[in-house]
Amino acid sequence: MVDRARVAVLRTQPDTVLEDYQRLMDLAGCRDALDPSRTTILKDNISWHFPFPGANTTPWQMEGTILGLRAAGCVDQVCVQNKTVVTDAFKGEDLNNYLPIFHRYSIPVLYNFREGDMKWIEYKPKAKMLVLDKIFPEGIRIPDYFFGKNIVHLPTTKCHIYTTTTGAMKNAFGGLLNTKRHYTHSWIHETLVDLLAIQKEIHSGVFAVMDGTTAGNGPGPRTMYPEIKNVILASADQVAIDAVAAKMMGFDPMSLKYIRLAHEAGLGVGTPREIEMVGDDVSGESWGFRVGDNGASRIGDLLWFSPLKAIQNFFFRTPLVNIFIMGSEVYHDYYRWPARDRRVFERWLVDTPWGQLFQEYARSGALSPETA
Repeated sequence: MVDRARVAVLRTQPDTVLEDYQRLMDLAGCRDALDPSRTTILKDNISWHFPFPGANTTPWQMEGTILGLRAAGCVDQVCVQNKTVVTDAFKGEDLNNYLPIFHRYSIPVLYNFREGDMKWIEYKPKAKMLVLDKIFPEGIRIPDYFFGKNIVHLPTTKCHIYTTTTGAMKNAFGGLLNTKRHYTHSWIHETLVDLLAIQKEIHSGVFAVMDGTTAGNGPGPRTMYPEIKNVILASADQVAIDAVAAKMMGFDPMSLKYIRLAHEAGLGVGTPREIEMVGDDVSGESWGFRVGDNGASRIGDLLWFSPLKAIQNFFFRTPLVNIFIMGSEVYHDYYRWPARDRRVFERWLVDTPWGQLFQEYARSGALSPETA
């Protein structure tokens, strides 16, 4: 039996969100989970460099977390970015209004794909791996910079075409695995469990702060249907916070393989009745979210999860992979964004209080009058 976990959930609104984030982190035990004498890595989530609602860490989530960490004594903070085949980290941190916040609070930004910032070294986990040692028989490589530091994950509450939901556990994917991480997609659930085990070995503390002010329904993590939900979550237990978010979205957490496997491995708590809930009562929340498919995901389903996965190395470990990278870029950036999703974003900007707050960040850079 794993230890009881605590997840804090608060209902929030734009005019109190920064204060609410700080209270949320305190309720969730941030002070006990993190070592204030160590550097704290802010690991934001840029699922799409375009500012699609629900897809990316929000600027108020970033600013509220920075303030909450400072209040907990974790003043040495740094943001670490990664890139994927479909996202540009530099464009993402700009379009999502993070840069003025980093400037306001003197937060340096490092990039795990820049050799001058960090190096990828071989790591031999103490925990028995489910799949990573088999996927990467030449050795598991992770960034040397991550060792001995706290990490705070900043996911959003949303669906995912390959894992049903995505949150704190999936957020480690981009930071700890390099640009060959698409090798793991056929075994994505097991991969997330392996990564959580590694995090527990290398970090001085692990914490997650999740934004559900606008949640993502549908075929995430990019092409979704934004829904205003006005909630924020935090926990030191990466499994528990994902389980609570999944339950709120309307899914049975233990039916999600990555949550169940992590729970069974003793890496966290996935059973809602074993989780201590603090903050506001969300026991009646069940949003009825559904994942579905989009054009890009159907190709991935075919090559990663159908019988064709037996020959996936031919497509994904050879130069042929560039065809799929180009196809994904064309679909997301040159079809979905200009033809469909930009209009969704623009309606959200005008018609919702969170969209209006996003515009305020675009104008002022940060909300708090406090300076670093």
